[in-house]
Amino acid sequence: MASQHRKPRSAGARVAGIRTPALATAALTSVALLSQTANAAPSDDGKPSLEEVEKKVDDLYRQAESATEKYNAAKEKTTKQRKRTDGLVDDVAQRTQKLNEAREELGSYAAAQYRTGASAPDTAAFLLADTPQDYFDQNQLMSRLTDRQKGAVDDYVTERSATMKQRQEATESLATLTDAQNDLKIAKAAVQKKLGEARELLSRLTAQEKARLAAIEKQRQEEAARKAAELARQQAAEQAAAQQESGGASADTGSSSTAPSPSGSGSEDPSYATKAEKALAFARAQIGKPYVWGATGPDSYDCSGLTQAVWKAAGVTLPRTTYDQVNAGTTVSLADARPGDLIFFYDDVSHVGVYIGNGMMIHAPKPGAYVREESVFYDGESGIHSVVRPA
Repeated sequence: MASQHRKPRSAGARVAGIRTPALATAALTSVALLSQTANAAPSDDGKPSLEEVEKKVDDLYRQAESATEKYNAAKEKTTKQRKRTDGLVDDVAQRTQKLNEAREELGSYAAAQYRTGASAPDTAAFLLADTPQDYFDQNQLMSRLTDRQKGAVDDYVTERSATMKQRQEATESLATLTDAQNDLKIAKAAVQKKLGEARELLSRLTAQEKARLAAIEKQRQEEAARKAAELARQQAAEQAAAQQESGGASADTGSSSTAPSPSGSGSEDPSYATKAEKALAFARAQIGKPYVWGATGPDSYDCSGLTQAVWKAAGVTLPRTTYDQVNAGTTVSLADARPGDLIFFYDDVSHVGVYIGNGMMIHAPKPGAYVREESVFYDGESGIHSVVRPA
């Protein structure tokens, strides 16, 4: 598992000024409302607070996404096992055909011996032959038949052994396929259960509660955007410093400096940058398409299905699941993230997006949402697990 990287939070935070009394009043009212929501306790009738509902729904979506990745893994295993089983069954059929042909050849040799009297003593065969020349011709033929018969017997024994072995492998492969299909059904049921529970919770909210929940979500998005801007400034500062250092070294050696990269470290691998540009062009073209668990495109995606398709467009093959994608490249720090890198989330590595620079990414967020650009801090800094450069 790739190690975690955490960017320390900046001490200062820029707050936008309020320009008019009317806006100030509206803002204060909104803050008061959100504060009441955040600190709301369960009601007397046992109904959970809005904050508890929000947390529960988020947890259910996260669990559904984790179950989706398990479903993806089970589906991939089932597909591979089915392909292997089909191949073994076809091979058994071909070997059975060869076995039957070898058996028929043995039968024809046995019939030939009976017709020609090959089993009779040489003296009797000579006496029973029409002419001496017939005897010698028949004897020479049977000598050749005996050599071919021996080869036929050897072929028969070999094919029978190979066929029995392949039949055993096919039987075991079918059993494994059955297990994989059962795992697939279990994973699918787990996803559907979590999504059903989330929908049930949301359906119980009143229109006013839904509006308040949307306001809380908006506030969280604004905070995530602020932290993305902080990361962008940090990356730009580090890049400028690296460029200045490179420029100083160039002045000393008389060589020209390279142009800075959009974000991340000052040293840019042209090959990776070219691939990343193709990957991001494809990613941007997918914005607005719905999240569908287990989907790999072209009309819908889940999170890892999107990142797999994005890098496939650049000629790079990634594994299907987040669990495997996190190991399919070089781990870098968040501060060194460059466009095209994969950003993984949560301790169970159940979500992934593709970094586009300036603290932003493109990802397929969750059921009911669409592929979109969003801050890498969309679920807080603690949600970021690691950053991987896949090519």
